[in-house]
Order: sequence, then C-alpha cells, then structure tokens
Amino acid sequence: MDFALSEQQRTIEASIVKLCADFDDTYWLERDRGGRFPEELHRAMAEGGWLGITMPEAFGGAGLGVTEAMLMMHAVARRGGMTAASAIHINVFGPHAIVVFGNDAQRKAWLPDLIQGRTKCCFGVTEPNAGLDTGAIETRAEPGPNGGYIVHGRKIWTSTAQHADKIMLLARTTPRDRCRRSTDGLTLFYTDLDRAHVEVREIEKMGRKGVDSNAVFVDGLPVPAEHRIGKEGEGFACLLHSLNPERILIAAEGIGMGRDALDRAARYAQERVVFGRPIGQNQSIQHPLAELWIELEAAWLTALRAAWLYDAGKPCGPEANAAKYLGGEIGFKACTQAVLTLGGMGYAKEYHVERLLREAMIPRLAPVSQQLVLCHIAEKVLGLPKSY
Repeated sequence: MDFALSEQQRTIEASIVKLCADFDDTYWLERDRGGRFPEELHRAMAEGGWLGITMPEAFGGAGLGVTEAMLMMHAVARRGGMTAASAIHINVFGPHAIVVFGNDAQRKAWLPDLIQGRTKCCFGVTEPNAGLDTGAIETRAEPGPNGGYIVHGRKIWTSTAQHADKIMLLARTTPRDRCRRSTDGLTLFYTDLDRAHVEVREIEKMGRKGVDSNAVFVDGLPVPAEHRIGKEGEGFACLLHSLNPERILIAAEGIGMGRDALDRAARYAQERVVFGRPIGQNQSIQHPLAELWIELEAAWLTALRAAWLYDAGKPCGPEANAAKYLGGEIGFKACTQAVLTLGGMGYAKEYHVERLLREAMIPRLAPVSQQLVLCHIAEKVLGLPKSY
C-alpha cells in the first residue's frame, strides 16, 4: 500500500500553488466585499490548461483522473476558499456527461471551448419544489420544431449563471405519473443560456459573494435535438456519472479550507502573546488545533481512497459520500476553531478566518446534505431499511 504521490501529481500541486500565489488575501477580500467574479483566476486556470484536467486529450484536455483533479481543487481552495474553487468547479465535473454520453460531434463542438475557457457553463438541476428529490423536478421539455424541444420551468442555486454562456439542464420529457420510477423520464441537455428566454436573478447569500448563485426562470427556451445528451428519458443516469467525482472534489475543497484555517490559527497562536507567553503555549489552544490536524489528515486519506477507487473503475459510492461528509464537517470545524483561536480578531475581516467560516458552510450543504449521506451509508453499507 503506497500513499506517496507520483512525481506528476506532486508537479500538479506545485504548479497550482505557484499559480494561486498571484491571488493573495487582498484579492479574495475584495471579491468577498464587492462580489466581482474572479475572472483573472478563471483565465489563468484556462491558460494553464487546468480547466480540462479530466477531459480527453483529443479535445485539448489533460486526460487525467479524479485524483489529480482533487489535488488541484484542494490546492485552489487552500489558497482562495470556496470563492476560488467554485469559479472553476463545474468545469472539472460538469462536462463529464458530455464525455461519457455525448456523441463525437457534441464532444468536438463543446469540449474545446470549455477547456480553453472560452465558454462558461452553469448547472441547472436543483429546483425550489424538489430540492434533493431530483425525481420531483417540474421543469418540462415539450416537443418543439424539427424534433427539438421547448423548455419551461425554474431552477435554483444555479452557480455562475450571471456569467455563463451554456447551461447543463435537466428537464422532464415524460410525465412522472407515466414513469415506473420517479427518476425515469428525465432528459439532460447542454444548450445555450439564451437570455431572451431565461431570466437569471441573483440570490443574496452569507458567503462566496464573488461567485453568484441564482434563481433561473425558463420560459419557452428552444433547445435543438442535437443539444440532448444521451437518450431521451435517461438524463438521471447520465448525471450519476458526475455525482461521485463531485463529492470527492467537494471533500477536497472543504479540507483545503480547513487546512488554510488551521495554518492561520497556528501562526496566530505562535505570535499572539498574552500574560507574557504565546497563547499557543497553552494546552487549551494547542490541543484543539492538534486534534484538527489529525482529523483533517483522516479526511484527506478518505478522499484519496475514494478518488483512487473511482480512477480504478471500482465502486466508490460509500467512500465518495464518506469523503464528502468528513471534508464538510472537519473543514467547518477547523474554520470555527480558527475564529475562536484568534478571539476578537477572528471576527475581523482583515484576518480572513471569518470569511473561511462563512464559506465552509457550503461543503456541508452541497451537493447533498450530510443527513442524506448518512442515509446512503446506512442503507448501502449497513443494510438498513431505506428511510425516505
């Protein structure tokens, strides 16, 4: 059993760290205050070829695995939090359905623009009345001209839709009451985010202001037949291929933020002197930080194993979900402890840990709740009855 990274993987980490060094704390504080999208980071990642890290080499990608993508996203989040990670996150996992289920013409037409950063995509799956119950979505794609579709409906928590040109859109093509399972009859599209038929309203939120989240209203959006990915009615199956990689990436991002927060807390504990000694000399400060190091290491090893399983073509659902759970929980715990370690200054924006704490809520909430992760483990691993 070898836990060492390969030379290529170490090079990837070092390259991302070097790239992210151009975007310092001041840059991310400005994104948090003003809400401007981190266009410069997105462009730098595209110019470095990183947006296509898991995409096929034939279309300009690197053809690497989820393990390498996880290392990249961990390094990005460790230096820019969820604002940095979310600016490029969908490029890593979102187009996977195109790679697996798209035809040659679709891959040739769509992937190079995504890889080179000429196109930005958003993900239109979640809906206000469905939430995590994907089979309950109400957005419908009705027959349109020339074998195409006309789409009506609503999506919510659609990240980057203010800047996106394209949308990965899940819609119902067969009424739910005519389907054997609730997730049957759903079809996946990759199409233009045509503002003549789509209204995008930004949602004000507690963190990650630099990357927008939105409610999306679709009214008569024409979608050509050639924009359908895979077979009609099998869109949910297409999405499943992206779920485990996304959980692994979210885990790495939560761990990256947690490690950043721990680093900041440890530095402050060395420098802050109270009662004639650094506060880091006190076990009440030392022990929580030491525990966090241990827990972050455990979460990281879980995520690495999940990525290895996926890249090896082995089943990894429980491991990917466990990694997401641990990354979210321990990342948030580390950010919370960092604020407590800094005391009053932890509440001040100039020390950045309060920003990390706000952003660390995201890996706990998305793309699946911690409670549904536990339900998955209880049912699939422990053999307990399904509870929902």
